[in-house]
Amino acid sequence: MVVVFRTASDVEATLVTGLLETHGIAVRRVAEALRVVMPLPASGLGDIRLEVAEQEAAEAQRLIEAYRDSAEDRFNVVPFGDGLVLLEHRLGYRFRDRGLLEHALTHRSRAHEDVTGGVVDNESLEFLGDAVLGFVIADVIFRDFPEADEGQKSKIKASVVSTAALVQIGERLGIGQYLLLGRGEEKSGGRHKQALIADTCEAVIAAIYLDGGLEVARRFILRECQDVLDEVKQPGLLTAMTGDYKSALQEWLQEERHALPEYRVVATRGPDHEKEFAVEVWSEGRLLASATGRSKKEAEQAAARGALEQLRT
Repeated sequence: MVVVFRTASDVEATLVTGLLETHGIAVRRVAEALRVVMPLPASGLGDIRLEVAEQEAAEAQRLIEAYRDSAEDRFNVVPFGDGLVLLEHRLGYRFRDRGLLEHALTHRSRAHEDVTGGVVDNESLEFLGDAVLGFVIADVIFRDFPEADEGQKSKIKASVVSTAALVQIGERLGIGQYLLLGRGEEKSGGRHKQALIADTCEAVIAAIYLDGGLEVARRFILRECQDVLDEVKQPGLLTAMTGDYKSALQEWLQEERHALPEYRVVATRGPDHEKEFAVEVWSEGRLLASATGRSKKEAEQAAARGALEQLRT
């Protein structure tokens, strides 16, 4: 038997084995040290060798090299060997056990198509990553927003750990291009599905936590979520989260050293039981926004909300 491929990655070994067996080449998989099939990949357990019959070695090596270099392959776009180095660079973290990162990138569609049973999907990592993310953000909010009440803290947390926020992080890191997908999910555009990217982002957080510990994961989360956290700190935004846009507008104007807002009812329409009020909000002789409502209070709140949106753009 001749060794044609060597790797420390279970996922990579399975991919290459499937490639060769698809072309009728029998493969013997040999672990240089004990490797245990676990829900989470173990680190430091040695390499895997793939061996084939001597008469098939040349063809096996040709197939492996062709697969490495193929720009047309759409089943697995993650290059072999050091192909995840670029992603590690984007993450700002180098894994001691890169198998954890591969595990985080493995969608259930890929695991379901693996006939060996050696590929585990990332759903357990998603669960753990969600918990780690939630804890880190809750800790930051507790420390950085002592004036916020429980409801405001909950809303801040929800905005930071939302699917939309995770998608932004995932797209910024380019996680989609590294996903390990099954053929069906690949064809249906899985690399661009927002829910899938958000879930994988959580799985990657879990992988960083397991490989490097809580402090490393915390630094990664804070770096990636800093823009959202900074946005929440804008004057009046905490108050606006409670729906009190008038108070939020007043806080914003005071912080920016502008005159307090002035609300003017400019029109009333309709019968008494369905009256509609039109209100404008002004500051320093400048019309900030206008709105309508079924009561003066409702119209003033709507006008204040419109003014805040205009002022923050």
